[in-house]
Amino acid sequence: MTRSWGGRAAGLLAACGLLLAVVLLSLVAGNQWFGPHDVYVAAADFTGSDTDRVIRYLRFPRTAAGLLAGAALGLAGAVMQGITRNPLADPGILGVNAGAALAVVAAIGLLGVQSLTGYVWFAMGGALIATVVVYLVGSAGRAGATPVKLALAGAAVTALLGSMTSAITLLDLSTLNEFRFWVVGSLTMATSAIIAQAFPFIALGIFLALTLGRSLNQLALGDDLAVTLGARIGLVRLTAALAVVLLAGTATAMAGPIAFVGLAVPHVARALVGPDYRWILPWSLVLAPTVLLLADIAGRLVARPDELQVGIITALIGAPLFIALVRRRKLAEL
Repeated sequence: MTRSWGGRAAGLLAACGLLLAVVLLSLVAGNQWFGPHDVYVAAADFTGSDTDRVIRYLRFPRTAAGLLAGAALGLAGAVMQGITRNPLADPGILGVNAGAALAVVAAIGLLGVQSLTGYVWFAMGGALIATVVVYLVGSAGRAGATPVKLALAGAAVTALLGSMTSAITLLDLSTLNEFRFWVVGSLTMATSAIIAQAFPFIALGIFLALTLGRSLNQLALGDDLAVTLGARIGLVRLTAALAVVLLAGTATAMAGPIAFVGLAVPHVARALVGPDYRWILPWSLVLAPTVLLLADIAGRLVARPDELQVGIITALIGAPLFIALVRRRKLAEL
């Protein structure tokens, strides 16, 4: 655990170096293995060969999608955990991904929307509505919005939205064909056009999220003390909600509903640098795409010559972690 300013900064630089190494591994690893020189040629001296085409038109967009989606989900999870003071908060657990997925499917199947720029607005709207519903259900009762109640409300809303999504896809075969690979969480459908469309939304969400570090530290002390310290709670929550919707909604529209990255990575960051959100947020920004790209690489290698989608790998890793967190939280409340 690194708690000094210099140690945290040095650790973050090391994490950035690790991310760069994983990016390179993502470009070279898979059913076909390439060398670093092949990557350089495809990027700087494109010849039109099969190797250059695979790297430039498949590996580059796939890796870029992993970077953007990972950063978005990691930051969204950290912001949600900070704003709700709930260590179990996550875009997947609290129904955000399911709301975005339902809205995207409805846009594709019912309205005929086909491009990311068309249905990203539906994804963000669905994410926002799902977030509000889960919070209202989880905060009902005298105990308020406890972590376990929010997790249960998120599971219930996710199940409901998932059944509605399934109903739409079963009624329309063309929507099902477009949706079935996307729904498990996948980076394989990414293109340079999709990356270009998603980047402005995620960049704005990252900017908003990174401005919240000091305010999240104040909210961790309780609303009353946060107000005493000068926090404008309403503005902070509005900014946080906008950041989460931009990040989680766009990431889901681009890569599908990938679970557990937003849950696990902020906990890893917190274990490394302590409870200061001024450091948790940038660490989550770097660690989450590292984790997502490693999961994507593992999916390419474990079932060669076929692939496992990245959402399956993150679920296999994240589900045991979530159970462990719930059990530890429940024992702490006894």
